[in-house]
Amino acid sequence: MTARRCLPWPDKRLQTPAAPVEAITDDIRAHWRDMVDTMEAMPGYGLGGPQIGVMLRLAVVDCSEERGKVVLMANPEVLHASVQFREHEEASPNLPGVSAVISRPRAVTVRFLNAAGEIEDRDFVGIWATSAQHQIDHCNGRMYFDHLKPLKRKMLIQRAEKLKARG
Repeated sequence: MTARRCLPWPDKRLQTPAAPVEAITDDIRAHWRDMVDTMEAMPGYGLGGPQIGVMLRLAVVDCSEERGKVVLMANPEVLHASVQFREHEEASPNLPGVSAVISRPRAVTVRFLNAAGEIEDRDFVGIWATSAQHQIDHCNGRMYFDHLKPLKRKMLIQRAEKLKARG
């Protein structure tokens, strides 16, 4: 399929919760293919539908070193989260040039509709858990920097705007 353009922050779609997926159709599969192509072109560990303007609760995650182990998710939701947290530097192609260290649960159990149209519960640990939570945030109209304190968030966005103005 095609690598798609990521919406630039502060596009309102990035701040809007996505609609649930009713069924796995050929259109949904096409969106997933575009999302995987876009993720690989960045390169990145995952992508949420709203990042490319697909306002459906779709996410793709692939944190494998060799790649090709992508998990396709529709309507992902965290069922359980570890009480242990881990910090990881996160970024987004929607606000290029900046990143921040975010603390998230080290492990999560996510329920989603898989490519076969079946409900699946899957445990994610480490970077996989971080990426899954990051993509679920996108489906909920949130960005990684929404986890920062207001002053840090403002400084991060200002730094990104300066980088964009430089060209």
